[in-house]
Amino acid sequence: MTRGEKVCKFIETYCKVPEGAHVGQPMVLLEFQRKFILDIYDNPAGTSRAYLSIARKNGKSATIAALVLAHLIGPVATLNSQIISGAQSRDQAAIIYKLAEKMVNLNPELRKLVRSVPSAKMLIGLPMNVEFRSIAAEAKTAHGLSPVVAILDETGQVQGPRDEFIEAIETSQGAHRSPLLIAISTQAATDADMFSLWLDDARQSSDPRIVAHVYSAPEGCELMDRDAWAAANPALGKFRSEQDMADFAERALRLPSAENSFRWLFLNQRIEANAPFISRSVWQRCAAEPLPIDDVPVYAGLDLSATNDLTALVMIGKIDGVWQVHPRFWLPADGLHEKARADRVPYDLWFDQGHLLAAPGKSVDYEYVAQHLRELFEQYDIVKLAFDRWGFKHLLPWLLKAGFDEQDIAAQFVEFGQGVQSMSPALRELEAEILNGRLAHGGHPVLTMCAANAVVRLDPAGNRKLDKSKSRSRIDGMVALTMAMGAAAADAEPDIDIMAMVA
Repeated sequence: MTRGEKVCKFIETYCKVPEGAHVGQPMVLLEFQRKFILDIYDNPAGTSRAYLSIARKNGKSATIAALVLAHLIGPVATLNSQIISGAQSRDQAAIIYKLAEKMVNLNPELRKLVRSVPSAKMLIGLPMNVEFRSIAAEAKTAHGLSPVVAILDETGQVQGPRDEFIEAIETSQGAHRSPLLIAISTQAATDADMFSLWLDDARQSSDPRIVAHVYSAPEGCELMDRDAWAAANPALGKFRSEQDMADFAERALRLPSAENSFRWLFLNQRIEANAPFISRSVWQRCAAEPLPIDDVPVYAGLDLSATNDLTALVMIGKIDGVWQVHPRFWLPADGLHEKARADRVPYDLWFDQGHLLAAPGKSVDYEYVAQHLRELFEQYDIVKLAFDRWGFKHLLPWLLKAGFDEQDIAAQFVEFGQGVQSMSPALRELEAEILNGRLAHGGHPVLTMCAANAVVRLDPAGNRKLDKSKSRSRIDGMVALTMAMGAAAADAEPDIDIMAMVA
């Protein structure tokens, strides 16, 4: 038999269902589980990383526990080695340990070969002296380990592109010639989250040493589409209850607030849990490369933020009925890498790629912003620039020093409030342009991050404003885009002669 066939044979011979309706019965691998295992262990190129993404209740944790035992005392055990399973919380980590321990206790033959240390959530495979530990991000225990195999549970819970706990696990495997990392999880919420980046890299790079199996419902499918259920739930009708799926789907139909969680957990779709202003799919439909706006009237929005935080300027110009979006973003050059780690956002990578500008020093000084604005006003026909009054009084002296005169500032710089009175009509304009495909933002990664994070707050009358306090990360780019759209809409409104109307 091949290595993969031996792993499948071991699981079906020695591992028993640890809990549920079929507890104590021999595990019978479904086709999707068997294919995943065979692709890992029979890969001619050798497998360095393997990803399995499926909806919840499809046996993810039991699959991990069975693979743990295969490496602990099964056909792929390595002498004097260490294997770990990692999870984001202690409770999640404990699940894997408990399931593996239950599988051992349900089989008298395995009990002779495995010693359990519950206090450390550790199992020891006696024949090959293999040690298994189940660790959590909260416990800060990833450092000092050297696992030949690391199995990660629910990696999709990681927000942002980086995670110190998982990075520690990845780097700890460097001492081995052929380490293996396996991640089994539902999808992450957004494209910018770590597990999404892993899956997208596997698809785009076609690296033969990466195995990636993704089971997800088609984007935009109906909630009651049973074919979509089956696409995300390969165990549906086996040990994944169809009635349970139907109950939750009907609840999501009745309660729109439950739709996002159903699509994420049951249909394994990338769904922003905070119900953003614009859905990811709609935003992506406007990702055409923007045309140059050198020869058209330009409107801009400026979100100054704090001097050591993200500053955003977004310029828009209309060509053939489509708003061409050209953003600029700044962060201080000093501490850029630390800022990236703190926010779990790849600012340093975006800087290297030219999507983010680094202002010299430890802050984005107003003098630096004013000089940059002077250059942009010379290059483009900026009709109006909308700004939040916060911080503008500190910027004004530097604008004058940069060469703007007071008349230019009065004519071209317009104050834009951040409450519902100004924001709601601007959001309505922006939403209409996006929904009708009259926006081209080029998929700019910083702006796309801001769009994914942007959520709105409603007042009792149904008016909306972007709410930074409820957003999970930076939304400065969307604030600036909204202000630019609001300035353009206000400038397009015809002057009304009130006296002529009443005459």
